[in-house]
Amino acid sequence: MPETVHADNVSIVLHRPKFPENIGAAARAMRNMGMSRLVVVEPEDYDLPRVLKMATHAAADIVAKVKIHPDLKTALSPYQYIVGTTARLGRQRRRISTPSKVAVNLISIAMENQVAVLFGPEDRGLSNEALRYCDVLVNIPTARFSSLNLAQAVMIMCYEIHGARPPGAAEEFVPRLAQRHELEGMYEQLKEILLRIDFIKPDNPDYWLNNLRRFFSRIQLQAKEVRLIRGVCRQINWYGNKCFEDGMNAHKKMEGAEDSRGQG
Repeated sequence: MPETVHADNVSIVLHRPKFPENIGAAARAMRNMGMSRLVVVEPEDYDLPRVLKMATHAAADIVAKVKIHPDLKTALSPYQYIVGTTARLGRQRRRISTPSKVAVNLISIAMENQVAVLFGPEDRGLSNEALRYCDVLVNIPTARFSSLNLAQAVMIMCYEIHGARPPGAAEEFVPRLAQRHELEGMYEQLKEILLRIDFIKPDNPDYWLNNLRRFFSRIQLQAKEVRLIRGVCRQINWYGNKCFEDGMNAHKKMEGAEDSRGQG
């Protein structure tokens, strides 16, 4: 087992950053801690000169290779494990961990999987909708004032990842997990089937589906297991259609028999 986190398999993802200076400062923090993969999603203002000014020449190569995406779903689709950062706590923000604990877990996870560490906008943080993509949430402990500058939060997470070491016995090996786009396809199919059989409520199906999301996040599904679940969904759908068609055919036969008796 590795003794450190495989940093080349970890990306820092900034969702809707407001200020280009924070993007540059985040890139510089990544360079300090030996990380190089930066993803920016729906930036409010991607002014490259202002980004580069804060990144300095040391992190200019990180900025040059930054990937910019128009939406979060597309940006996260290739990742197998997503860490969401949050300053706020609540019913929708469960399974909260600390930066150091998450970093240690990434030693085994990042060996065979692409990991995204997700940060939200400076003024609001990650929305509940964005948190649905996350496998685990991390909260940076603070005193009374919990709001951190975006680049400061990135530095803390990168520092913990850079310095993470196994606490004792080797971490359990984590195989290659399903990618986010595979999981989202499965969740959409599950939602459709569970709505059809009236297992979840139609007024807010994503809310009811959150419990299943948390359940499967704990299991850490592999691609073959996602295919198995989707196969079960397809079979349920086929059986439901068959029962409906059989019922319609039986009804038509009964109507035909009644018409024959009436004519006789």
